Amino acid sequence: MVPYLLALLLLPLSLIFILRKRDSSSKTLPPGTSGWPLLGENMEFALLGPQKFIKDRMEKYSPEVFQTSIMGEKMAFFCGAQGNKFLFSSENKLLTSWWPQSMKKALLFPEFVESSLKEVSALKRSFLHDILKPEALKQYIPLMDAMAREHLDENWNSNRVVKVFPLSKKYTFDLACRLFMSLVDPEEIKRLADPFTLVTNGMFSMPIDLPGTAYNRAIKGGKMVRDELMRIITQRRKELTENQETAGRDLLSKMLLVTDEDGQFMSEMEISNNIIGMLVASFETTSSAVTSVLKYLAELPHVYDEVYREQMAIAKSKGAEDLLTWEDIEKMKYSWNAARESLRLTPPAQGSFRETITDFTYAGFTIPKGWKTFWSVHSTHKNPKYFSDPEKFDPSRFEGSGPAPFTFVPFGGGPRMCPGKEYARLEVLVFMHNVVKRFKLEKDIPDEKIVFHASPVPVYGLPVRLLPHGN
Repeated sequence: MVPYLLALLLLPLSLIFILRKRDSSSKTLPPGTSGWPLLGENMEFALLGPQKFIKDRMEKYSPEVFQTSIMGEKMAFFCGAQGNKFLFSSENKLLTSWWPQSMKKALLFPEFVESSLKEVSALKRSFLHDILKPEALKQYIPLMDAMAREHLDENWNSNRVVKVFPLSKKYTFDLACRLFMSLVDPEEIKRLADPFTLVTNGMFSMPIDLPGTAYNRAIKGGKMVRDELMRIITQRRKELTENQETAGRDLLSKMLLVTDEDGQFMSEMEISNNIIGMLVASFETTSSAVTSVLKYLAELPHVYDEVYREQMAIAKSKGAEDLLTWEDIEKMKYSWNAARESLRLTPPAQGSFRETITDFTYAGFTIPKGWKTFWSVHSTHKNPKYFSDPEKFDPSRFEGSGPAPFTFVPFGGGPRMCPGKEYARLEVLVFMHNVVKRFKLEKDIPDEKIVFHASPVPVYGLPVRLLPHGN
């Protein structure tokens, strides 16, 4: 009798196990590998670099989507134009925002970050896009030009050889501090810049919080950045309250003055997180973009000559002391095509993460809820399927209608396309204008390698010889 009772009791459990097993086996996960226990494929990603890592796995597993394990997370890499289109159009339907733990803990307020990333109101998100639109940024072009001139006077003119990457970082960070927060005191800027370097060096590292690790240094740097920003924000709110200012003089003041539909202001932590996001883009990706453009101008005399011709035509149409305007920027068509070709070949941002909020199927494979996804510039930018002779530098690719949709994606796409796209365009073009107007460039180390950190970085900082023009 007892065996029969046990059998009856165990039958439901057996059925549940069988059904679960059948349900699990009916899901076809993307092909790929999880790599080593705990480590996943972090080492392979770091050693190969993102471009070769993705190319190899597209060839070995699938040109549409493959699985891996990066930073301790199960992850599906979506590939090709269709993969980009699918992820860009699935925002808030199948996917939600996700940041690696190393970035969240180092950069943002941990107690605030989850609600900040996943529940940002439409008003606040649209506000950030509005203040970075071309119409809003037009007023900053003369200041960008003046600061570029000042930067070259102080750091380039008296040198025969300069290292482009560290100087580009200095210029882009100084400019961001001026435009975002009206900071001009070098010591005040240094109190943000020094710890920010620690953050960007460690924000994509393995989240191992032990003394001496890049992650540990990034956390310490992040706290210093947040403390300094909170001091600046609190002081500015006090000034606005006392002076009853109604129109913000910079992006910080505008953030402090904006309200939602209930009349609520952004909190200091929200403002700090938003400014940090913009500083990251200014400090790392924009300076990487500037560096890459100047690298190609130093390598390719025929491209340099065409950029120089275009920029000098603009310069000669103005007085020597006249600053650049929006109308001048709009004339820089070849220069921007050259910059875009640089962004295609050496993209400063590698892609973006998301988290799945439900099971879904793509290309015949199931992506389970809770998995992380990644789209990357490296599945299309040098893919001969989309760009003929992909390693060739050819600005004419961007003439007319340009590349096919979802193939050229240095700024992402969809609802979360980088809001700083136009800001980066203006900054790159203004800097190009000022450099080529003064110098011709020659690489001091012709075969200098590029390595990948958060962005592609020249190993020795891209030293170039400055050859002043004859007149």
